[in-house]
Amino acid sequence: MPISGQIITTSIAQAFGELRANKLRTTLSLAGIAIGIFCIVAVLTVLNSMESKIQDNVSSLGSDVLYINRKPWMAEDGEYKWWEYLQRKPMTIGELRTVEQSVPGISIATICYPKQNLDIKTEDQEVKGVSAYAVTPGFEKVQNVEVGAGRYLSNSELDAGSNNILIGNEIYEALFGTRQAVGELVHIAGRGFHVVGVMKKEGQNVAGFNYDNAIIMSFATASNLFDMGSMDWANDPIMMIKAKKGVPVDDMKDEVTGVLRRIRKVRPGARDNFSVNQLSKVSETLGAMFSTVNVIGSVIGGFSLLVGAFGIANIMFVTVRERTKVIGLKKAIGAPRSVILTEFLIEAITLCLIGGAVGISLVFLMGLALTYGADFPVAMTLRHVLIGSLVSATVGIVAGIIPAYSASRLDPVVAIRTT
Repeated sequence: MPISGQIITTSIAQAFGELRANKLRTTLSLAGIAIGIFCIVAVLTVLNSMESKIQDNVSSLGSDVLYINRKPWMAEDGEYKWWEYLQRKPMTIGELRTVEQSVPGISIATICYPKQNLDIKTEDQEVKGVSAYAVTPGFEKVQNVEVGAGRYLSNSELDAGSNNILIGNEIYEALFGTRQAVGELVHIAGRGFHVVGVMKKEGQNVAGFNYDNAIIMSFATASNLFDMGSMDWANDPIMMIKAKKGVPVDDMKDEVTGVLRRIRKVRPGARDNFSVNQLSKVSETLGAMFSTVNVIGSVIGGFSLLVGAFGIANIMFVTVRERTKVIGLKKAIGAPRSVILTEFLIEAITLCLIGGAVGISLVFLMGLALTYGADFPVAMTLRHVLIGSLVSATVGIVAGIIPAYSASRLDPVVAIRTT
């Protein structure tokens, strides 16, 4: 075996020997490294998984869709002026039709009236706190609604205001268990509705729609059941406009905004009395937020690594003192300073890599717990493992360089005589 290979093998063996000989001391010192690596890799893994999920949601729903309603999704000019948004009139289906006819770049135009806290009943079961989405044709294309059983509502049913509805997966399980739901009669707001389909379980999407605990019904039907003209804060129909392929969404946004300002008689220079929201803007804001949290997590992990580095340095100084005679003998028979320095440096790096491996393993276990226990998919990639390993090795070099250097500078005669 080459000399360099022998040095590496010997140093790694000595690191594990140190771990076995001084279990408590070494374990406590490695805990700082493990916690630091856990913080850094965990933050990277969880945030990357969240960001990936959001980006997938945005991609599936489309970044070329405008969501127009009374209130914005995020603060405008650094302040969320709810008192101003409360005075705005809700969007109407008449405005939707005018926009659809006036803007040629529109591919799909639909409106959704969300109604919260409804009760849905069968003859023997009841579910409270259900959301209803009253929609017009095209909604399922903009929102990618997936039906697990039965079918979606036809355009004629939506336009005519039929009493057919789709129900979410959670509602289906609560009302029917494993029984067939399609064709069954349910009651909402004192009116009977026939279930024509059950939506697939998906969870809440990035646009805020949660179909698992919701129903989809005709907008025309809902207009006869609920007061859509109310100025109540919760009354907020959402107009959804999707651009044609090849049409820049910003150009379409300008045209739609101009038409709505004209319809709503907004004076030149005055603020819009409606809000145009885009998923792409939310994605950008969340991306910046994730970057900030990444930095904060790295700083916290850095402090823990600093504590761990002091612990490793302490171990290495103690190790140098314990092996002073051995170092003296090695130098007496011709071992150069570089060999002594390399041995102790590799030993420090190995100890830090062991701590890093523990931290990375904890992140992996956390990912499994979140994925299968909390239904939040978390995937640790090879990149995260490499980052954790590289940081661990760097801490080992920083923590071990001074003890290793002091070992390489020992006088062989003095070292051999040390008691």
